[in-house]
Amino acid sequence: MGLDEWLAKSFQRPVSSNRPSITLSYAQSLDGSIALRKGEHLVLSGPESHKLTHQLRAWHDAILVGIGTVLSDDPQLNVRLVEGKNPRIVVLDSQLRTPRKARLLNSKAIIFCVADAPQKTQKELEEAGVVVERQLEMATTRVDLPAMLARLWELGMRSLMVEGGGEIISSFLAAGLLDRVALTVAPQFVGGYTIPGPPYEKMLTFENEMVEKYGKDFVLWGDVKR
Repeated sequence: MGLDEWLAKSFQRPVSSNRPSITLSYAQSLDGSIALRKGEHLVLSGPESHKLTHQLRAWHDAILVGIGTVLSDDPQLNVRLVEGKNPRIVVLDSQLRTPRKARLLNSKAIIFCVADAPQKTQKELEEAGVVVERQLEMATTRVDLPAMLARLWELGMRSLMVEGGGEIISSFLAAGLLDRVALTVAPQFVGGYTIPGPPYEKMLTFENEMVEKYGKDFVLWGDVKR
């Protein structure tokens, strides 16, 4: 089963609640490194698997990253390497630290923040064309993932690709908020920053899993077993 066929079938699987269907996609080295150091950009994917990532983006309604990725990589998060529609960009940015010159601001991104994020900064970002979704629960310092996903569902987004960084990946894994994974493994050892712990409460296992080689990289994909 090819990646496109698997994804099409996987999207047909029912989701347990009113939230988008979620794909986790990221690249790591053989020793699990996703960066040299936290907050420092590292290119791991070769051109073939990098193009595949753009194809995955084109198949989703939205793509999600955390503020750490925005600050370290200044990503565009578009599908410039393939034909297709750019996904809506979603950023988890509790305190609205997204730079005013960030490239993703040109794409009508949606930024989720917490209740005590600066009101002045929200106004500046909205003037730049960004949609700011402020969560009103005062007791939290992080964006509440289930509430955020429910809001995306309300906005008509039925599929979401989670791309990073490390703390975002860890949060989705720990919460069990995944339906499928597409993981690129680069054949190298880095000895760098890995996805942070603690151990997850429940081990995630997969079904319909496949592995294919894209250039020098190995891409593994599969559905999270319910």
